[in-house]
Amino acid sequence: MNKTLLEYLMNTSGTLSFEQILLNFVVALALGFFIFLSYRLSHSSPVYSPRFNASLLMLTIITTMVMCVIGNNIALSLGMVGALSVVRFRTAIKDPRDTSYIFWCIGVGLCCGVSEYHVPCVGSAVLFLILIFFGAVKNNDRYLLIVHADEVAARAAEKEIHNIYAGKAFLRVRNASRGNVELIYELSRKVMKLLPDRQSINDRLMDLGDVRQVNLVMQSEEVSR
Repeated sequence: MNKTLLEYLMNTSGTLSFEQILLNFVVALALGFFIFLSYRLSHSSPVYSPRFNASLLMLTIITTMVMCVIGNNIALSLGMVGALSVVRFRTAIKDPRDTSYIFWCIGVGLCCGVSEYHVPCVGSAVLFLILIFFGAVKNNDRYLLIVHADEVAARAAEKEIHNIYAGKAFLRVRNASRGNVELIYELSRKVMKLLPDRQSINDRLMDLGDVRQVNLVMQSEEVSR
């Protein structure tokens, strides 16, 4: 029985013809290029990486190649799992969506490697529609207003900021040292619109006198990672 089981594990590999292998790679290349375009269209931020996008296309082809070799050979698949388990990937993921794209490429490669074309085509279309639907979801960008002034000017700046933003600016940090006070406010995008475009919060605060420095920094979800 053990001998029969061993022969089954070693000989259950379906041999693919050259035409079938070529078709697998053509479909994988087409779907990989579709993923390439999807990633490019959905990443218009400064964190877009052309190299990472190109690696997604390569990952789809590589996964297809591995599946064409493995086929239905259980012994070879177990050996491949053991070989890949020693590889450690330390690529930093800047955007949580990048992880979904990696699994998308692997899933397409697995399906194309076993000549199942309907599943990756339908699945890729559904994923693309999901990306378009959630593309309208904006990042929860926050702004940090940092003010350096003396004690008297700092109190005046606090009153001015309270009046400008109708009390919706949250004071997160108030550091005081000899002759200097640091104020750090957190502002949302909605609160920022309370100040008319023709005015500048920097100019308003600098006009108070004895305000040494005013910085306005956008704390983006994507850039902060």
